Formats: sequence, C-alpha cells, structure tokens
Amino acid sequence: MVVLAGALLRAAVLVPAGAALLAAGWPWSVGAPLPLGAAALLVLGAVWRWERTRLVVTTEKVVVVQGTVRRRSASVPLSSVGAVELEQSLPGRVLGYGTVVAGDLEIPYVPRARRVCGLLERLAA
Repeated sequence: MVVLAGALLRAAVLVPAGAALLAAGWPWSVGAPLPLGAAALLVLGAVWRWERTRLVVTTEKVVVVQGTVRRRSASVPLSSVGAVELEQSLPGRVLGYGTVVAGDLEIPYVPRARRVCGLLERLAA
C-alpha cells in the first residue's frame, strides 16, 4: 500500500480544490469535476499499476511480472542469484515492506520483504 502514498497525497490536494469550487456555487461549481476527476484518475491509475505487479518465486527462478495490456517480465535463475539483499527504510521496517535485490533483479515495495528474502536465500542455497 505504500506504493499508493504518492498518488493519494496528490489526490488529497486536488479533492479540496474541487470541493472549494463546488462550495463557491455557480459559475465556479462548473469547474469542480475537473480536479475531482483528476484525483480519481490518479488514484485509480496507481492502484491499477500496483495490483498488476507480481513477484513469483519457484524452485528454479525468481520472476517479476508487471502490466496488463503491456506485460513485462524479468527473471533470474536461482542458481545465479548469489547474495540476496534487503533494503528497508524506517517506514519500511515498521510496515514490513522493502526493496529486495536478487541477482540482477531489484524489486521495490515488496510486502513481507524479510520473509521473501529468507525464502530466496533458502532456495538459492
């Protein structure tokens, strides 16, 4: 959910602007749908991108798949992973997410990142 924070903050700026236009009455209220619609599109787009990213760990490789219409996939064989790294900020440690680096793959905003790193280390050994 941290991936959505930027879009939610931008939307939080646009929504009061739209509400202010609505409260101002005619003719200003005509412009209210613009910032409100932009806020909705920002959040919807961020949720769509976030929901369409998958991290798949098999006994043979690590695969990151992104996208719906334009699908992008990257994989690394577990035999070439070597060291597995975990980068976490303070909020990441508190909320349990982080960036996992496995071989050539760098996967940001992985939920339960410590657990994923442990799994990768066990499988790569």
